[in-house]
Amino acid sequence: MKSSIAPTQYRLGAAELEVVLAMVRTGTLAAAGERLGVDASTVFRAIQRIERGLGQPLFERSRAGYRASELAQALAEQAERVEAALETARAATQAQPEQITGTVRISTTDTLLHGLIVPALQMLQPRHPALVYELHAGNELVSLTRRDTDIAVRATRRPPQHLVGRQLGMIRSALYAGASSPEAMSDVQAGRAAWIAPDDSMPDHPSVRWRKKHYPKVQPTFRVNSLLTVLELVARGAGVGVLPTFLAMGRSDLRPLTGTLAECDNELWLLTHPESRHLRRIAAVYGHLADTVLLH
Repeated sequence: MKSSIAPTQYRLGAAELEVVLAMVRTGTLAAAGERLGVDASTVFRAIQRIERGLGQPLFERSRAGYRASELAQALAEQAERVEAALETARAATQAQPEQITGTVRISTTDTLLHGLIVPALQMLQPRHPALVYELHAGNELVSLTRRDTDIAVRATRRPPQHLVGRQLGMIRSALYAGASSPEAMSDVQAGRAAWIAPDDSMPDHPSVRWRKKHYPKVQPTFRVNSLLTVLELVARGAGVGVLPTFLAMGRSDLRPLTGTLAECDNELWLLTHPESRHLRRIAAVYGHLADTVLLH
């Protein structure tokens, strides 16, 4: 006789959602395990168990890692809401509710970090001494979608539409030489000046496009992977280079050879994820940066 009892529908819990979220964010068993505090085999078994319960795969396996299906992405979005709600609930139970604690991960470039972000965070630190900052300086765009970072500060004219953000102003640039350097604009125009410029790690940097358009025959003497290095070499008198005016401002060892170069203008954006912006630790840092890091 056939049983009249229907099979129990599989029900996802918070622990299963946490596993799926870790896999979507990292793409590998080992990295997901590191986030969860377990080994890779435990994550593998958990994913298998969840997929069996759901009756469909969540990830496509390949040598490059685990690529999330549409269902896995949808579950990860719900898991992020659970994560945000739990963090809000934990914050509400603090003995001193006015005190903001936790870690805020900020991604930006080295020039923005040293020239704008660190000075702003130094102003904020006495107000929220329990906050900890993880600062990532690099030219690649760290993913806010996968929660590799909480806040990004970027020079871009096309901020990602899935993020929320605020434009902080315009980054303007000019051509500089060292204050004690003999180079003049006539040397630049005659092709006699040595150039310091970003290397192939920044092929689309506005200063690179400007130089190639106006001085196509120039072969930079020094090619570097950091605008801070461009700054220091120009200040040492090693050649001329295009620099953000906010970074060069107040430096007595630099001398502008041009006014601001309109073709190098770029927008400065403060970005975060819509699901994260209401968390107290992120809202506090985001709001402070929005109020203090302003370019005109």
